[in-house]
Amino acid sequence: MNADDMRSLFAYDRWATRQVLAQLDGIAGDLWGATGIVGDRGLGSILVHMLGAHQRWRIAISQEGDGERPEPENEPLPDVASLVDRWEAEFTAMDAFLPHLSDGMLAYVHEGIAIWQMLAHLVNHGTQHRSESALLLTQAGRSPGELDLIVYLEEVVPAAGQPGSNPVSV
Repeated sequence: MNADDMRSLFAYDRWATRQVLAQLDGIAGDLWGATGIVGDRGLGSILVHMLGAHQRWRIAISQEGDGERPEPENEPLPDVASLVDRWEAEFTAMDAFLPHLSDGMLAYVHEGIAIWQMLAHLVNHGTQHRSESALLLTQAGRSPGELDLIVYLEEVVPAAGQPGSNPVSV
């Protein structure tokens, strides 16, 4: 795994997450705030957990901050607009982090796990929770559509490959 490959995976991760987030406007409060649907979580808490994991892994790997790790899962459930705003802030933070990835950094092994493996885990973690969210949204008549990596590669990346575009920040 090299740095460009990892940046491409995070571009996909962002695209797929935005596909889910785009279906949330006007969602019924009982669906948003439900619990105990997937384990102890429901739609809102799944997406909050996914955000928290994203933030914690990025901060830990980039060694930014003062050791504090965000735990939005321990806060009251935000409304949809607030959560979308927090995701957009996280995407901006990732935009600041990803250009600094190097092949050497990805190969670095911390506590027995290479950084590339940690970051691949984060993308895979997002896939799991997006699929849970997508199922709940689809059952509510709000499917986010196809979220497969191949769809992103075939439909989004070629369009982003036009002159002047940046497929990493899709």
